[in-house]
Amino acid sequence: MSLLVCLILAMVVPLNPARGGLKGSRHDFSAASWNPGGQLCQPCHTPHTGSKTVPLWNHDNSIASFTMYNNTANSQNSPAAEQPSSVSLSCLSCHDGVTALDAFGGNAGTWNIANAPDGYRPSSSLGTDLSSDHPISIDYTTSIALDDKGLYDPKTAPSGLPAGGSISKDMLYNGRVECSSCHDVHNKMGISRMLKKDNAGSALCLTCHDK
Repeated sequence: MSLLVCLILAMVVPLNPARGGLKGSRHDFSAASWNPGGQLCQPCHTPHTGSKTVPLWNHDNSIASFTMYNNTANSQNSPAAEQPSSVSLSCLSCHDGVTALDAFGGNAGTWNIANAPDGYRPSSSLGTDLSSDHPISIDYTTSIALDDKGLYDPKTAPSGLPAGGSISKDMLYNGRVECSSCHDVHNKMGISRMLKKDNAGSALCLTCHDK
């Protein structure tokens, strides 16, 4: 093949984009000692008799009582959530530091994220005090953005994600900010900390915040 042909092919045939995936990510528990079946998906999902919390959910949900972020004293326009909604509660069913990682498929479970073997880091445990973490399960609407004057309108501002939709369409759940608004639990993007968008230069933060 001539050099000219190679150069033409290089221009017209796109390179495969970098891709992530669940396998090999922080959510790949297939080799964990507390997952003796070695299943990749089963710690979270099941093909049968799953709950409706999230599609075919297979893990025990946290029953902890959480202290939520609350900044209403400083004119936060979106009222603080009383407790996490079901979307974020699914994440907290491991990251609460209380519910057992291996509490899935009807098993009671033994190991939580703070004391599990296989090198799980205690820093991954958010605990039940979320008062110093980014608020979750809060409404993010056009009217809230207009009142705040420091947020983009979620209905019209682009998310910047491959889906190509708005913040509301690509990042919110029933109009609310949840854990998975920023984090990609299946690691499809292959970005550090399982983010939906690289936060270099605060790019992820500035998707919603305009100052």
